[in-house]
Amino acid sequence: MRWWLRRRQTALLLLLMLLISPSGCAGQSRGGAAISSPTGGAATVATSGATSQSQAAVSMTVFAASSLKEAFEELGKRFREERAGAKVEFNFGGSSQLLAQLQQGASAEVIAFADLITMKKARDAGLIAGEPVIFAKNRLTIVVPKQNRAGIRSLADLAKPGVKVVIAHENVPVGTYAREMLKRASQRPEYGADFASRVLQNVVSEEINVKQVLAKVALGEADAGIVYVTDVKAAGADVQQIAIPDDINVIACYPIAVARSARDLQLAQEFVSLVRSEEGRAVLEAHGFQVVLSDQPGTEGCS
Repeated sequence: MRWWLRRRQTALLLLLMLLISPSGCAGQSRGGAAISSPTGGAATVATSGATSQSQAAVSMTVFAASSLKEAFEELGKRFREERAGAKVEFNFGGSSQLLAQLQQGASAEVIAFADLITMKKARDAGLIAGEPVIFAKNRLTIVVPKQNRAGIRSLADLAKPGVKVVIAHENVPVGTYAREMLKRASQRPEYGADFASRVLQNVVSEEINVKQVLAKVALGEADAGIVYVTDVKAAGADVQQIAIPDDINVIACYPIAVARSARDLQLAQEFVSLVRSEEGRAVLEAHGFQVVLSDQPGTEGCS
């Protein structure tokens, strides 16, 4: 009797194992065939990959001269608002610094410089697609700290002994423009033939972009600096502006182009079109730039 019970228990156990075994195999089969599961890990990775590609398709990087920072950030905001999902990132710096980054392999969709020479170098190096266009102009001005303890009242005061002047490096467009302006002044009798050399002797620092020149002056680390009119407008009440006479000032021309490295040429061209549109011109003008109409060559007076 006991043997029969033990035999019955064994049979029941074997039956139970047979019933469990197919279920277990089925579970293993489903786990191995992950791609057939709508919620499996492989399907999630594929979805993530598609999302990344979609995001990459509507993302872009703009390399732009430092003086364009405030205006381009506003335009970038509008670009994102008008194109849901579009992502715009900016890399602001001195034009020559940006060119060096591109030459070393950095990728961008749009390039906007503060001078024609740097853009020509980019074109000659095969870094742009198509022809660049000039979209804005700028002028130089003198900037002094809010307190103006050195008593700077005119361009001529920059040559006075003991005045601490800060300008941009000669390889940066605003630095080149500043030196050209000083050279023009030296040809005027009221300034004297040695005017440029006397001002340059007072230079205590040469910066790699115009924003750093402005910052040095705003912090009181220099008595005066030479920047763009648009930079003083952006700084507000932290500094004072002293005008440079028109007949010796220079005109900085800003070209823009689609980069050859652009991942989405259409998106890049749409940003360029926004910059050159009536809406874009209004933003640039509000930030102190002289705008160039789309049907104008724009090269007149460029330094």
